[in-house]
Amino acid sequence: MPTILDAPPPEVAADLAGLRAALDAAIPPRVLDRNLLAATWNLRAFSDLTEKWRSGANDSPKRDLHSLLCIAEMVSRFDVVAIQESRANLKALRHMLKALGRNWGLILTDVTEGSAGNGERLAFVFDTRRVRPSGLACELVVPEEKLSQIGSDALKRQFARTPYAVSFEAGGKTFILITLHVLYGKVAADRVPELKTIAGWMADWARDVNRWDHNLIVLGDFNIDRRGDALHQAFTSTGLVVPDDLNRVPRTLWSNPDQPDLDKFYDQIAWFADPSGAPMLSMNYLQGGGFDFSSHCLRDRGLTRDSLSWHISDHLPLWVEFGTRN
Repeated sequence: MPTILDAPPPEVAADLAGLRAALDAAIPPRVLDRNLLAATWNLRAFSDLTEKWRSGANDSPKRDLHSLLCIAEMVSRFDVVAIQESRANLKALRHMLKALGRNWGLILTDVTEGSAGNGERLAFVFDTRRVRPSGLACELVVPEEKLSQIGSDALKRQFARTPYAVSFEAGGKTFILITLHVLYGKVAADRVPELKTIAGWMADWARDVNRWDHNLIVLGDFNIDRRGDALHQAFTSTGLVVPDDLNRVPRTLWSNPDQPDLDKFYDQIAWFADPSGAPMLSMNYLQGGGFDFSSHCLRDRGLTRDSLSWHISDHLPLWVEFGTRN
């Protein structure tokens, strides 16, 4: 049986070489003590793994070693990545870490119980040569008094999947990343209470000067349908700002570059800004983007986009770059 650390077959090696070239052109290089690259990625049902280079028609899951090496190659371009939809079975995640190498670390939650939680975990993977945990790791639990508020858009129970916050240090800068995967629900209105609550929580935290640091960044899958819709308004209701260059970046395999305003706006990276619009961060925001891997992975298989989503993901990675020097 092949393993993730074996030399890949020639056709897999050629596919990975093409992916690396595309990543070189799309993602800025990581420069020690100069910049920080953070990303968020919902990896569809990131759980089990078929330990073959090419999964067959009867194999489940479809995610195979070739697919996982593609995922690892994309993750390796960033310093820290928030991953949503990791599951109880950590096989794919553990093998991805093997492919990334011993310099990569992992921090994750336990499994969210209950049907709404979908058996998911929230995770951060990070390059220990570039960033290190700086002490804080916590799940955000809503106080009882917040759960008793009156209103159709008030949160009545804990988050379906508890948001997860971890602090990191890079280049002398400390930053707290808060990730979550908002409940999808039966209708869009079901998502508003969680979106409003996380926005309010972030605002309270940002105002508290006694917290660990003012570099508060929220990232993850917020299941926002459209920019400017009721879900987006709930998310930004307390002053969270999405950088302009992320507003027209595709989020999913089914995004239409000719109609970006109709795209799903699920994945987000945001922080607070002062009245002038300047980020309330001690790091300098440089740029952000996404990466559409659909034409660069598993190119010889003739997969439909739906099939590709089970090999890699239905979501695209979303990233931001910060300068860490004053």
